[in-house]
Formats: sequence, structure tokens, C-alpha cells
Amino acid sequence: MTAAAALAPPAPGRLGVAVEALAAQNYLAALGEWRTARKTELDRLDRAALDAGNSAATGDIMLSMALWKAISDRYELMLATWDSGRVGPTERERLSALIWGRIDTNFASPGIDPSGLAVSTPEACRLSDALAASLRVRLGLDGGGLDLAERIRALRAQLERIRDQVGLEPAGPDQQLAAQRQAKLAGRLQELIDKAGRGGDVGGLIGPLEADATRFERDLIVHSAQRREAGAIVARARAMRRDLEAREAALHAIVERCVAAVDPAPKYAVPDVDALGPMPNTAEPLKAYVARLEQVGKAMTLAQGAYLQALARREELDGRLEAYRAKAAAEGVDDDPDLGRAYALARDALDRTPTRIPIAEQLVTLYQSYLQVVRPAAGTTGGGS
Repeated sequence: MTAAAALAPPAPGRLGVAVEALAAQNYLAALGEWRTARKTELDRLDRAALDAGNSAATGDIMLSMALWKAISDRYELMLATWDSGRVGPTERERLSALIWGRIDTNFASPGIDPSGLAVSTPEACRLSDALAASLRVRLGLDGGGLDLAERIRALRAQLERIRDQVGLEPAGPDQQLAAQRQAKLAGRLQELIDKAGRGGDVGGLIGPLEADATRFERDLIVHSAQRREAGAIVARARAMRRDLEAREAALHAIVERCVAAVDPAPKYAVPDVDALGPMPNTAEPLKAYVARLEQVGKAMTLAQGAYLQALARREELDGRLEAYRAKAAAEGVDDDPDLGRAYALARDALDRTPTRIPIAEQLVTLYQSYLQVVRPAAGTTGGGS
């Protein structure tokens, strides 16, 4: 595999199904060769861009380097899981997940903004192939070592990949436009083949066609990944909203119980999930919507903590009072009149609804203070008799 013609190998299996051991071995070997060849090619393209002073290619080169690094890191994880072939069903399932699972990225480049883009390893490799092919054309390194027949063969294969990718687009106007664009590229290729067959010079036609095809393939891959990302955000937003709606209903019940039980009760308002409005259906508004859902969730957590703490404080005072009374009974001083009156006052304050917490706290402390005074007195009396 030469550096100028590095093409990623087809990936075996599919997500959720354990990859066959032999297929995994062959894929890892081919992916390792591709990784080495692609790095060599990117270094060559980088040098060519610097020598030519082509700053316009810098963004795509940086994107290609970052993409290669993400793929390379994932490849190392695959190798560690493969463990020189010492794999069972569990390890083969993990390999499949590493191959077909999403590589989280955070790349940016002119004409492409896959911020936080998540693509599978095969998609990342195809995107790398498309970027490298585009860069070769832009930097005048468009397959000089390849003959015309080989370049036409590569274009045919690329247009088939594009056709498959267009088929994955959601039905509608966008898919129709993509299909028309693919048909135009296929028509240009056929015209080029026909002209070459008549002995015409197509050297000035094949380069622009390769550039347009690689750009289109790159865009299709990115858009597909962005749609999946948007779909994941939609699912997350729906789940968060359902959870918040359930929490809102439960929190209202806690607030009602707290307001009825203690005075003063916290003054936190329960966030209204419905006030967020309907869920948007495009990526950026969805991200902002999820951020607002997260803020609502934090506000609910804060309110819930405050109301439960107020209820717990009343229960804690009740438990303290009864613990002191049990102590008084155990030490034989529970019949003391002053202690009895202090208990009655504290018990009455705690039994009131709502319980006035500051007064109840003072009366429970008063009972504790009486108990501390009565106990030594009782001990002195008992010692003198």
C-alpha cells in the first residue's frame, strides 16, 4: 500500500455482534498498515503545503491529523483487546463495539464544523480518505503515480460509496438534492470515460472531478454523523424532560407536606417544566434546550434538599425530645414536676401543625437543660439518704 493511495480496509461485522476472530485479525493487520501509510501521507501533504505556502489547506491538514490521532488511539484499544488473539466471546463483542462504536471528536475546519462529532471507526477512516484525496488534488499530488485507468476505477468505487451514503439520507428534499448531485458526478465520470475512449485528453477533467467527489463524500459522512448526534440529543432531551416532569410532581407533594408540617418553610419555587416550551428539532437549539433542562434539574435538586432538610429538622427535634425523656425515665427523674412541664411544652410545640421550628428548638433545649439540672439533684438526694 503506497502512501499516496492509502485506503482504509472494510470493517468486519456490525455493532452488537461479536466479530469473528479471523476477520478481526485480518482487519487489525490491514488497519495497522493503513494507519502507518496514512501518517506518512499526511506528513508528505503537510510538507507540500508548507513548501507551496498553501495556507488554505492548513485547516484540512490539521483536521486530518486530529482525525488520524483519534483513529490511532482507538486502534491501540483494539490491539489491547485483541491481545494477540487471546480472545473469547466477551472480548470479540468488545472489539465489535470498539470498531462500530462512536469515536467522540472535537474537530473544526473550514467548511466543516463537526463540533463534538461522533463517528464510528470505519466512518472516521473514510472521512480521512476523503480529506486526504481532496488535499492531494489541491496540492498537486493527485495520484501522479497512478495511471488513468486506476484513477477512473477509484472514482467509480467512490461514486458507489456515495450512492450508498445518499441512500442513508432521510427521505425528502435533501435526499433528492443529494441524489441529483451524485447523478451529476456519475454523468461527468461517464463523459470523461467516453472522451478518454475516443482518445481525448482528460488530464484537466479528472482532477476537479476527484476533488468534487471527495468533498461530497466528506459532507455526506459528516452530515450523517451530525444527524445521529442530533438524534442522540433528542433522545436525551426527551428522557430528561420525562424525568423532570416526574420529579416536579413529586416535589410539589414534598413542598405541600413541608409547608403543612413546619414553620417557617423554605421559599424555593418548584420549577415549571412546561415553561420551557416545546422541544426544538434542530441541533443547536436542542443543545441550548438540554442546557436549560440541566439548570431546571439543578434547581429542583436544590429545592428538594431544602424542603427535605426542613422536614428532617422537625423529625430530628422530635427524636431528641423522646430520647431525653427515655433517659429521664431510665434515671428515675421523669416524675419531676418542672421536667414534666418542660416536656409538655416541647411536646405540644412539636405536635402543632405547622410546627414552629424556632420555638420547638428552644423548648427541646429547655427540656434538655432541666434534665441536666434534675439529674445531679437526684444524684445528690440519693447519696444523702
